[in-house]
Amino acid sequence: MDADDTATTGDSTRSDVAFHFDPVCPFAWMTSKWIRMVAEQRQLRVDWRFIALRLVNADVDYATHFPAGYEAGHTLGLRLLRVAARVRADHGNDAVGRLYAAYGADIFDRYRGRQQEIQADTAVFVTSVLDQLGLPADLVDALDDTALDPVVQADTDRALAATGKDVGTPIIHFDPPDGTAFFGPVISRLPDPDQAVALWDHITGLARYPGFAELKRSLREVPQLRAFGMDDGQVGAQREWNQGRQASAR
Repeated sequence: MDADDTATTGDSTRSDVAFHFDPVCPFAWMTSKWIRMVAEQRQLRVDWRFIALRLVNADVDYATHFPAGYEAGHTLGLRLLRVAARVRADHGNDAVGRLYAAYGADIFDRYRGRQQEIQADTAVFVTSVLDQLGLPADLVDALDDTALDPVVQADTDRALAATGKDVGTPIIHFDPPDGTAFFGPVISRLPDPDQAVALWDHITGLARYPGFAELKRSLREVPQLRAFGMDDGQVGAQREWNQGRQASAR
């Protein structure tokens, strides 16, 4: 970890993975749940980093380039990242990981329309999350503290410098600061623990091959999250389907 990394995280421990996230990206959320499963089994240290879609698209006309509602969603992501930046400065990397976990569980794992509710009263949402995590309530003031935007921008720039600009979220930097960084993996279903480790081994194998550049397709399914209308039965059925496929492959 270089001097700049240490200054922004408040932690001199070298990480195995830098995970750049925007809290409003559902695919980043799904991938983050996977990386936590792997981290628990492989004792990986994850450096929770930022990438703000609102800053990436700062010069884009949302009305002509995005569906309705995207600008408000991306702005929400930036505001939540300001709080995360203040949490990192005051409480360190692990607190950012806990904050992101609480953000995502509420935004994506409850019910359809939750993100719009949070947009309507973001301060109430953040205050509740801070209370849940035992963090100071006055951190909510960071939501509108634009002085924190350069911190978020610096992480965003670091991610794009490592991958190139024609990417989205999440971005994972393997063995930072000198290892390879890629956009993804973009996954729509949460694997079980065994599948999670197998996927990790496949992904890191590609990442550590010097000549590997890209593996991509445009076809995607809807993320298997309650925010997209999946009910408990469907989420459970999807989990059983995943496990059944794994069993049949053995």
